[in-house]
Order: sequence, then C-alpha cells, then structure tokens
Amino acid sequence: MSTVDSTRRGFLEKAAAAASFSSPGQAAGERPNILYVMTDQQHYGMMSCEGNRWLKTPAMDSIAANGVRFGLAYSSNPVCMPARTSMMTGHYPSRFDMRGNTQANVPSETIANGLGNLFRKAGYRTWFGGKTHWPKPMTPENLGFEYLTADERDDLADVCSARLRNEGAKGDPFLMVASFINPHDICYMAIDAYTKANNLPVMHPKSDIERKRVAEALMIPPGAALPPLPANHGPTKDEPAALGRYGSFRGWARKHWTAEDWRRHRWAYCRLTERVDAEIGRLLGALRESGLERNTVVLFSSDHGDMDSAHGFEHKSLPFDESARVPFIVKWPGHTPKGKIDRKHFVSSCIDLMPTLCDYAGIEPPKGLPGRSVRPIVERGSAPGWREDVAIECTDSRCLRTASYKYSVFEGPGRREMMIDMNKDPGETANLAADPKSAGLLADHRARLRRRVEELGDKWGKSLLEDLPT
Repeated sequence: MSTVDSTRRGFLEKAAAAASFSSPGQAAGERPNILYVMTDQQHYGMMSCEGNRWLKTPAMDSIAANGVRFGLAYSSNPVCMPARTSMMTGHYPSRFDMRGNTQANVPSETIANGLGNLFRKAGYRTWFGGKTHWPKPMTPENLGFEYLTADERDDLADVCSARLRNEGAKGDPFLMVASFINPHDICYMAIDAYTKANNLPVMHPKSDIERKRVAEALMIPPGAALPPLPANHGPTKDEPAALGRYGSFRGWARKHWTAEDWRRHRWAYCRLTERVDAEIGRLLGALRESGLERNTVVLFSSDHGDMDSAHGFEHKSLPFDESARVPFIVKWPGHTPKGKIDRKHFVSSCIDLMPTLCDYAGIEPPKGLPGRSVRPIVERGSAPGWREDVAIECTDSRCLRTASYKYSVFEGPGRREMMIDMNKDPGETANLAADPKSAGLLADHRARLRRRVEELGDKWGKSLLEDLPT
C-alpha cells in the first residue's frame, strides 16, 4: 500500500469513528421526512437574514429563523458539476479527478451508494426535481430517485408542491430534493456583454429563458438606488498572478466594466435571488399546508456562490468567500433551536450533506466518506473532534481555510500563493504570502494543505504543491 493510500485510509477511518454518533436503526415511525432545497450560485451573504439590505428573502429567512444557520460553510469545489457530484456521492471531486465542469469517471459502485439509492434501500420514497448537472452516467434514476421534473424554476416549485400535498402523507417517509437554478442566470449578463462588445457569436444560443430572466432583473425602476460597490471591489494587494490572466468574459468584465455596470450586476443578482426565494416560499407553503412540516427536516444550501463584483470578478470557481462560502441551514420543528447562528464550526457543505441527511434518517452512510453529520452541532452545539480546517478544491487552485487564515495555491507562473488573515481582513484584500513576518504561518499552512491533499488522494492537488518549499 502506498504512503498516500495509507494516509488517506487513516484519515477516513478517524472521520468515520468520529461520526459514530448517528443512530441507524431508528424505528420507521420515528423517521422524519427530509426536504433538501438547493439554489445555484448563491453566496452566503445573499439573504436578508444575513444583513443584506439590498434584497428580501422571507422564505430563506423563515428557515433560518426556525433552525440553525452555519456561517462557515464552504463548497467542496465552487463550480456546478464538481460541487453537485460531491453532494450526491459524499466525496470530494478530486476522488474522480474532477476540477471543473468536465466529464469524470464516477464508479458504478459510488453511484449505487449515491444519496437516493441509500434512502430508497432504507425504505424512503425518493424524489428529485430540477437541475442535475452531473457527469455521465449519473442520472436521477440511477442515483435512486424518481425524477419529478427537469424544470428548474416555477414549474419545479409547483410540481414539488403538488407531490407534497397529494402524496407526502401517504406511506413511507420521503426524501425530496428540489434543485432550483437561480440566481445562476446572472452569468449571462457578463457573457452577453462580452460577446456583444467584441462582435463574437452568441455563447449558449439556446438559453432563452435565462436571458429573459436577466432582462427582467435589469428592469430598474427610475430613481431606484443601486447596491454600492463592496469594500473589497478592488484587486487583492499582491494577488496571485493567475487572477490577472483570466480571459474571455471574466477577464473582459474585470478590465472594462464601469462602476455602474458592476452595480447593475449586483442589482440583478439580488432580483434573481428574490425570484428563487419566492419559488422556495411556495414549496415551504405546501409543506406547511400538507401538515407535514412538524415531521420534516428541511436543509437549505447552495452549490457555490458568485463573486458579486468582489475583487473585480463575477462568476465562481475561486477560493474567495463570495465564490466558495454558501448558506447551510438545518430546521426540524421541535428538534432544532430557533434562529441560532453557528460561526465556530467549519462545514464542508457538499461532503457533509450525505452524512447529515443519513443521520436524521437513521441510515448508515457508506464507509470511507470524508464528511460528517452536523446534527450534533445543530442539536447540542458541539461535536467531538470536529475538523479544525476545511479544504476547498478549485479549478486552478487548492485552498485551506483554518481558524484565522485562508491559504491558497494557484497554478501557473508568477506569484502562486495567497495567505489571508481572515480575522483582520475578512474581505480578503491583502495577500500576506510575501511578507517575511508571515513565513512561519506560510510554512505551517503549506504543510497542512499537503496533508489534506494526501488524505483525500488528490493527485492534481499534490502535483500543484510539489515545487513549493517544505
């Protein structure tokens, strides 16, 4: 057995042992229903309960007001396909050599132990509706779900609501996954501005509904106040060289957009978030009206965020908080505290999802998963041996978020490392990697990130770190 395999096995065995507080074997009558609601490209600050005064999200706020909201939840990889694959399998995307929205080899055994199959084997009715965006051959059906609808918007809310009203109380408990698309439509604002300015062919020419929704979101009433630029709109001081090399629409917007363009982008992002909040509100209303709310665990999250003009970027795939940090809220009436915010524990929103849902359902999760259930934190405020840091895998970088710092390594020539003091500089505006005073911290975080990529069997991450000092 190789050193990497041995290290990884030891890491996973420790994680499994620490997660032994779940209670498989609950009586069927005690098992709750589970409703997992997810959005696409919504960063942690895009809720009014988070103090964002530029939008109103009453549905999301209602989940937070009646549950526990995690303030340090990070995507396993802040891009759609790897994050979503991680959610359904419980593994980091690096297990499948997956860095971005590309095809990957997900073993049939992993699919057989996917989220829907686990719950179906345990006697749950399993329903999935909305956006998938997984690599082939992953489908709702072979992951163990009945596919309710491929619609990702209003029809999704209506179809899922109808299923709750008509079938929710009949028979065995259910797991329903409602996967909404917005505020992802915001992507098209920069894409279309770029192609138009450069006389290029339209990208994604069949995306009519996306463009319609963006156009609606940009109908700004006369005299309306646009959101201001964030304090961290400018580039990070001494930023890694890779951030200055982005081309296509991302690099173009960073170079050419005016303050007014960025503020309009932020306005539209708010409106698209409000649109999906209204759809979620209809679904929550159906849950309440059906009489199922008391015995249903609701978990709300997103696959990743959007840069939202921070550091002069839109879109995702970066280790900055706007891209990688997401909402993660758990609510179960009578079981979870109301309105609690946990800003102490690091949650990996994708890999902790499956162990958490299994814990509530009394299902033994597959062995060897790197994630853990957040249930003890939700119900007791702590969990023995909880992780002290969280890894974030990105398309062209690897990152480790620790108690006080965030350390990232990017590929390519030039300055590659970024060290941020997250206590003093939560906006991530100054890179300390070249500061001689930070040499000790830098060496420590290099070593810690090396250990994480070894534990996860992350081959690309290991190669990325090879030529750095030890």
